[in-house]
Amino acid sequence: MDDKDFRLHNGPCGICRHGCSRIQDTKLNTYDWMCDLPESACETNYVEVQFKNTRKGYYLNVNNLTLEKGDVVAVEASPGHDIGSVSLTGPLVRLQMKKNNMRIDGSEPKRIYRRAKITDMDKYDEAKKKEHTTMIRARQIAADMGLAMKIGDVEYQGDGNKAIFYYIADERVDFRQLIKVFAETFRVRIEMRQIGARQEAGRIGGIGPCGRELCCCSWMTSFTSVSTGAARYQDISMNPQKLAGQCAKLKCCINYEIDAYVEALRRFPAREIVIETQQHSYYTFKTDVFKREITFSTDKVLASNLVTIDIDRTFEIIAINKRGQKPYSLSTNERPKSQRDEQDILGQGSLTRFDQSSKKKRRKKPASPNNKNNKQGS
Repeated sequence: MDDKDFRLHNGPCGICRHGCSRIQDTKLNTYDWMCDLPESACETNYVEVQFKNTRKGYYLNVNNLTLEKGDVVAVEASPGHDIGSVSLTGPLVRLQMKKNNMRIDGSEPKRIYRRAKITDMDKYDEAKKKEHTTMIRARQIAADMGLAMKIGDVEYQGDGNKAIFYYIADERVDFRQLIKVFAETFRVRIEMRQIGARQEAGRIGGIGPCGRELCCCSWMTSFTSVSTGAARYQDISMNPQKLAGQCAKLKCCINYEIDAYVEALRRFPAREIVIETQQHSYYTFKTDVFKREITFSTDKVLASNLVTIDIDRTFEIIAINKRGQKPYSLSTNERPKSQRDEQDILGQGSLTRFDQSSKKKRRKKPASPNNKNNKQGS
């Protein structure tokens, strides 16, 4: 069977006899918006190759192979070779390398050997089948040695000669003895690679509370620290269960809109300002940036006697307090008149008040004689 027949009968891309879906992964996928330009493919010889989960590498196409997204290739590794899927070609590869701080000056880049053959894929399948059992066994060995670390994932190289163990540890771990035990147990070259909790979530994947795929496994490549101060700026509830993501850390999306909130809050009065009225002293409880409203409470911590006003009214009250005055309430400056003041209780405003009482006495009817006779007879 020639190369053309192999493409027609053995997979969508013509390379992998089980189809590209075995290696091609949607994690950290980059949309190539320049793929339709005919001259874009010749601008660079570098190709982005994706391996298991979020691991990617940039390789030089020294043999000038015609590669497209999804093609399975054998690339240079140390030692041996690795199997990956082409995830990006063309001029966008240069931009991705610049974004990930990949420098090619002064160092010899790794190369793409060839398209993956049937024998390459057989070795790849055999190595991938051992990953889960290797991870379970590695966790047991680390626990028996009393090491404070968690092995989150194991990735075998395409030719099966090397295994990468991804682990998480809060403190520094001396795993020199652990590597010797791993090498004797698994009979491969061992590489230990420490990752953070966010990177582990990106490798494992999952669905967030928003209903979409996790950002760390779909498009995020750089992880910045997230503080509770960003949540306070946005008036998000300080509930740890709501603030934490799948990795038990603060959600990365808390940082997405913090700059817009900081810019909008510059037009609001400071939260430390206490507003004085004739009735109570009010403290800032909640700020609604979109409605330009502030909710005040008579208690510094608890929600007590909540009153919501706009920021224009807030600045007006602050100006009144600076003059040494206090409005009656947050909504109005003047004290409302009571019904007791409006009514004339004694009725002294009426000149005919005595005449009315005398008329009522005259209208009173005397008792009839018939009624008296009836009472005597009874």
